[in-house]
Amino acid sequence: MDDWLERAARLRQWSRSGVRAPHKPLLLLYALGRWQRDADGELRYSAVEGDLQRLLVEYGPANRTSPAYPFHHLVSDGVWEVRTDRGPGSPGSGVGELRAAGASGRLAPGLRQALRREPGLLARMARVLLDLHFPPSLHGDLCEAVGLELEPAEAGPYARVPCRRRDPGMRERVLTAYEYQCAFCGYDGVIDAAPVGLEAAHVRWWAFDGPDDVDNGLCLCSLHHKLFDKGVLGVGDGHRVLVSERFVGRGTAAREHVLVLAGRAVIGPQREGDRVADAHRAWHRNQVFRGSPREPAVP
Repeated sequence: MDDWLERAARLRQWSRSGVRAPHKPLLLLYALGRWQRDADGELRYSAVEGDLQRLLVEYGPANRTSPAYPFHHLVSDGVWEVRTDRGPGSPGSGVGELRAAGASGRLAPGLRQALRREPGLLARMARVLLDLHFPPSLHGDLCEAVGLELEPAEAGPYARVPCRRRDPGMRERVLTAYEYQCAFCGYDGVIDAAPVGLEAAHVRWWAFDGPDDVDNGLCLCSLHHKLFDKGVLGVGDGHRVLVSERFVGRGTAAREHVLVLAGRAVIGPQREGDRVADAHRAWHRNQVFRGSPREPAVP
């Protein structure tokens, strides 16, 4: 089992200075979800291209990438194989090449055997991929998007391949620094004297070497944390809230809870030195925030 977990953790990806490139992890998660439903099926490129493109748009970096790229290149990691109407082997990384050759992909034979032999392997591989490439706020949505069903027991602690561990004390430090209120909207709800619906968001994602430091954190309500990790919201110069032009919300709730935030000053922490560091803010702006920011909301 450990060999397959190691391969999942070490997928070869183009990377430079924290640039996100989750193309292979997204395809492998998608393939695991399909295997869970049909262990003997193949993924014909022409049939799944649309699904893969939607995953890349929603969970990938802002720059558009063809799903043909991971479909071809994942073969080199030993977890994936491609066949065409002519036989084994990928015809190339171009969309036209894959379509014309009738290319189909599926998990490598050795991995399929291991998944049948070790029932817990699928969930552990999925957790490695999720933990190394995406923030926890997106894990549930992403599993649903790729059709992965993980039992509650499988969602708990597992043996991660990397040695790095999250600091469980970060949440309390961040919430204390921001005096238990959302830095974007000021929400400060409690129940039985305990905060509810407030979370510590990593600005630079932990999966991309984001430290568990207060100056890499924001206290956000659950809604704004999810929107922050989806690239709808960001933090701009002068520590003002950014709202993506790509976000569309026509109803009253969208206006009052999201659109009105554009240009609003972030509610700062108690100590000036705990404000989000410029380097972390810039990483989120370049790697997560989508498109250009809207003009500040008119009072």
